[in-house]
Amino acid sequence: MVLQPKPADFPRIRRALKIYKVTSVITGTMLLLLCAVMVMKYAFNVQLFLFTPEGFAKFEPLAPEGVETDYQPAGFDLFKAILIAHGWFYVVYLISNFMLWSPMRWNFMRFLVLALGGVIPLMSFFLEVRVAREVDAYLDSHGDPAPGAAPAQTLPVPPAA
Repeated sequence: MVLQPKPADFPRIRRALKIYKVTSVITGTMLLLLCAVMVMKYAFNVQLFLFTPEGFAKFEPLAPEGVETDYQPAGFDLFKAILIAHGWFYVVYLISNFMLWSPMRWNFMRFLVLALGGVIPLMSFFLEVRVAREVDAYLDSHGDPAPGAAPAQTLPVPPAA
C-alpha cells in the first residue's frame, strides 16, 4: 500500500517545497565551491587567504607535512570558511528534505536520495527540478492549484424557465 499525502497537508507541502528549492540551490552551490577548494588544495597544493598584508587575496602553499600547526599564514582562510558553511547549509538542507519528505509520505529510500543531493556534486540541482515538478504535478492533480494560478472557469448556468 502506497501512502498518499493528506489533503490537509497540501499548504504545508507547498511551503516545504519553497524552502526545499532554496536550500537545494544554496547547498548545491556550496558543494561546487567546496569541490573547487578541494581541487586547489589537493591538485595544486595551495590555499586561498583573504585580507592578507600583501593584498586582498593570496594563494599560499600548503604547509609541509608535520608542521601544519606551526604554519599559519596571515589572513582569512577562505577554504576553511567554505568547508564550515557547506556543513551548516547541508544540515539546513537535510531539515528541508525532512519537511518535504514527511508530509509527502514517501518511503525512506526517497529521503536518502534527497539527502545525497547535498553530497554528490550537481545532484541537488537535478533533484530540485525533478522533485518540484513531481510535487507540483501531484498537488495540482489532487485539487490544490498552485498559488497564483488562474481559477478554473465555470460556465454560467442559464436560469430555469
